[in-house]
Amino acid sequence: MLHEYRDEISVLKQENAHFAKIFDEHNELDQKIQDISEGREHASSMELAELKRKKLELKDEAYAMVMEYIKENKK
Repeated sequence: MLHEYRDEISVLKQENAHFAKIFDEHNELDQKIQDISEGREHASSMELAELKRKKLELKDEAYAMVMEYIKENKK
């Protein structure tokens, strides 16, 4: 997720517990979606769509936090 901001993400994961939590939750959802897509887990199409929606929501929140971090640290 957001590979182009690897350095900022590394700092945020160490300094911001909420960021670390949503980052980890995003990665867990990503793995679950992959497991469902590859047949290792089962879910309805509605359940899968909800997991993808939640994953995107977490990514959007993490992205906003990264952008805020960059903005604050350019001063």
